[in-house]
Amino acid sequence: MVRHDIRQRLEEREEGLSPYAVRSRLSRGRERYEEPCPVRTAFQRDRDRIIHSKAFRRLMHKTQVFIAPTSDHYRTRLTHTLEVSQIARTIARALNLNEDLTEAISLGHDLGHPPFGHAGEEILDELYPQGFTHAHQSLRVVRYLENDGQGLNLTDEVRDGILKHSKPRADILSEEGGIAATLEGQICKLADTVAYINHDIDDAIRAEIIAEDGIPMEFRGVLGASHRERINTLVCDIINHSWAATGAGGETPRIGMSPEISEAVNSLRSFLFNTVYHAPSVTERKEKGKRVLRMLYEYYCENPGKLEPKYLPLIGEVERKALDYIAGMTDRFALQHSEDLYLP
Repeated sequence: MVRHDIRQRLEEREEGLSPYAVRSRLSRGRERYEEPCPVRTAFQRDRDRIIHSKAFRRLMHKTQVFIAPTSDHYRTRLTHTLEVSQIARTIARALNLNEDLTEAISLGHDLGHPPFGHAGEEILDELYPQGFTHAHQSLRVVRYLENDGQGLNLTDEVRDGILKHSKPRADILSEEGGIAATLEGQICKLADTVAYINHDIDDAIRAEIIAEDGIPMEFRGVLGASHRERINTLVCDIINHSWAATGAGGETPRIGMSPEISEAVNSLRSFLFNTVYHAPSVTERKEKGKRVLRMLYEYYCENPGKLEPKYLPLIGEVERKALDYIAGMTDRFALQHSEDLYLP
C-alpha cells in the first residue's frame, strides 16, 4: 500500500483549474460506493477502467465508415476514439478544465457502438421495438454489461458525458441529444465532430471517392485546405468561442463554435452525406452489414437458447439479450458468425 497521499495531492492540484471545471473530489459519485484509490483521482480511475474493459478492446475491429476495408490505414472505432480523446484533451487543457474527466468521457463515448458503423445502428434501431442508439448502448455497457454484469461503476459525470455526446444530422450544436452537465462533457461532443468529419474526409480520399481539391472552396476557404489545417481551425475556434469557460470575462460558460465556423461545419457534413456516406461503394457494404445483423437478430430472437452468456452478461427480455449480444460484436465476428450459422 502506498504510504503517501498521492490522490490528495492530485486533488489539490485541481484547485488551480477554472472555477467551472469539475473537481474530482466533488464528483457526484458512483452508483455503488467504493473506497477511493490511493494514487488516482475518481476520473483517472474511470479512465483506466474504460481502457481495460473488453468493450474498449473490441473497438479495434469495429469499423467507422468503410466496412471491412482492404487497407490497414482506414480508421476503426478505436482509432476514432483515440483521436477524439486527443482533440478533447487539447481543448480542455487550453480552457483549464479537468483533462482527466474529459479523457474518460472521450474514451468511453462509443463503447456501445454496434458493428458496421452507423449502418449497424440504423438496422438495430429499426429491428428493436424500443429503438436503439449507440449513446444509450454505451451507457448500458458501462452500467450493466461489462465486468460480468457488474458494470464499471463509473462516476455520474462520466456516465452523463457518454450519454449526451450524440448530435443530430442537421446541426452539430443542436440540443436534441441533450446537453452534458459538465463543460468537459460538452467538449467531448464537439471533439467527436471535429475528429470524424476530418478523418472521414481523409478516408474518403484514400478510397478515391473524393479528392482534396474536390471539396468545395466555400468550405476549404473557411476551414482549411488540408486535414491538419481543418483540425487546427476547428480546435482554435472552439477554444476562442468558449473562453468564458476559463473563468475570464464573467460570462456564463458554454462550449461552442462561432456562427461562421459552425455553419461551415454543418454544410461540410451535408456534403459528406451526399458524396461519401451515400456513395454506391459505401452503401453496398452498409446494406450487406445490415443484412447480416438482421439475420443474427432474427436468429437469436427465435433461438434464445443459442446465445452465449459466457461472452456477455445478458439482461432483460429475449429481444434485449439478442440486441446486447449483437451490438457487442465486431465486424469480422458478425460476418464470420453469420456464415457459420447460415452457410453449409
